Amino acid sequence: MKNYTIFTDSACDIKPELLREWGVELIELSFRFEGDDREYSNSDMDINEFYSKMRSGGIAKTSAVNPEAFEKAFEAVLEQGNDVLYLGFSSALSTTFNSSRIAADELVERYPDRKIISVDTLAASAGQGLLVRMAVDKMNEGASLEEVAEFVEDNKLRMCHWFTVNDLVYLKRGGRVSPTVALVGKALGIKPVIHVSNEGKLISVSKARGRKAAVSALADKYCELAVEKSDGTVYISHADCLDDAKELSSIIRDRTGAEVDIITDVGTVIGAHAGPGTLALFFVGRER
Repeated sequence: MKNYTIFTDSACDIKPELLREWGVELIELSFRFEGDDREYSNSDMDINEFYSKMRSGGIAKTSAVNPEAFEKAFEAVLEQGNDVLYLGFSSALSTTFNSSRIAADELVERYPDRKIISVDTLAASAGQGLLVRMAVDKMNEGASLEEVAEFVEDNKLRMCHWFTVNDLVYLKRGGRVSPTVALVGKALGIKPVIHVSNEGKLISVSKARGRKAAVSALADKYCELAVEKSDGTVYISHADCLDDAKELSSIIRDRTGAEVDIITDVGTVIGAHAGPGTLALFFVGRER
């Protein structure tokens, strides 16, 4: 019988209602726009409004989950006699995972008979979401807390993240590319092809000339790296560019026969740093 609860955070870019169907508890990172004192959670603002504000020049800043928020969320489960498995946003991109560990250290003193395991997925967006789905499947098969945690640890470096952005200005603001690269890229229509490394960091791998070539380059990576090309699980996330997401899905289907399982929005956590027009592809590969 299941005696533990899986948690994740809003960097996973899986809709809250779907996570509830999976039986997963959600902890929200937050954001605000410069000049606006209000702090928003991921679900406080319609995602189309969020990207409209960004396109109008709004600069969004994100905040990690603090230890107190984790403590409150975890304790509600511990009080019911359940253990906790938290699958967190890459520690290379946020301090959120570290906050979960601080909270866990506090709680184990008060609940010595309960277990809290935090796993740094080294993942982001729907790559994190796909790992969560795989963990849920293992749990539903009857795997224990420790077995599911070990499964995620064993498979997280096979979770491929490949994405492109439409405007380099957002990566420039975050220090991911230099101002010169951003300026030249914009002038020449260069679209970077980026992946998340084994350390959970963003690494620019190649450049494509124009959006169409960048979308095709993502499909190329699926054909090159996917373990189960024709029937593997595939997730796509997009930052207000649904047509491009559908086009990527169609290319993958035409080339391999694989059907994309989920097309989801890039949420505010990732979108604040990557910008509108970001398109990302996630699947299980031989390696990242």
